[in-house]
Amino acid sequence: MSDKTPVDFWFDPLCPWAWMTSRWVLEVEKLRDIEVRWHLMSLAVLNEDKLDELPAEYRELLETKAWGPVRVVIAAQEEHGAEVLGDLYTALGTRIHNRDEGSGRETVAAALKDVGLPGSLMDHWDDTPYEAQLRASHKEGIDKVGQEVGTPVIALPGADGEQIAFFGPVVTPAPKGETAAQLWDGTVAVASVPGFYEIKRTRTKGPDFSNL
Repeated sequence: MSDKTPVDFWFDPLCPWAWMTSRWVLEVEKLRDIEVRWHLMSLAVLNEDKLDELPAEYRELLETKAWGPVRVVIAAQEEHGAEVLGDLYTALGTRIHNRDEGSGRETVAAALKDVGLPGSLMDHWDDTPYEAQLRASHKEGIDKVGQEVGTPVIALPGADGEQIAFFGPVVTPAPKGETAAQLWDGTVAVASVPGFYEIKRTRTKGPDFSNL
């Protein structure tokens, strides 16, 4: 068994902010004694009871584009083990976010091929017998931080044995080297304070994928 600190990371492959954070966490994995364990969550599940409250463009994305990819990913997990999630997420995110190939069937099928997973997993695009597992994975992550946030969710053991969990951090571009490590140390530090609730700063632009 690994003696590294396990860090659980919940993602939806469509979320650009989760993608940025995931690349940061992988950079931290090189510099701190942690081991990332990947889990699936779903923006479609998170928002299914409040679609009428969302802007029309976001509602359409959730209704028409968000379900297929997570169904395929949960099928990959259930049929080939959770250890495939990290590489599959990297393949999906590279195509969806870095190369701007969209998140449709062709992109997901290509990502499966990239990591050597069978194309038959695409049979789960419209419907999957693993929906209960998808919802359970989503619930495990979101219950740690609350329904008012989204993806990503990160959790790790605290000094007292209780798990520390937080949403984010939302960061763009994903920092490299010692800057990435410093952000990790600071994030864990503030999340470890029992009374800490939230911190925000101004945001003037969207995700920057140029250095990934």
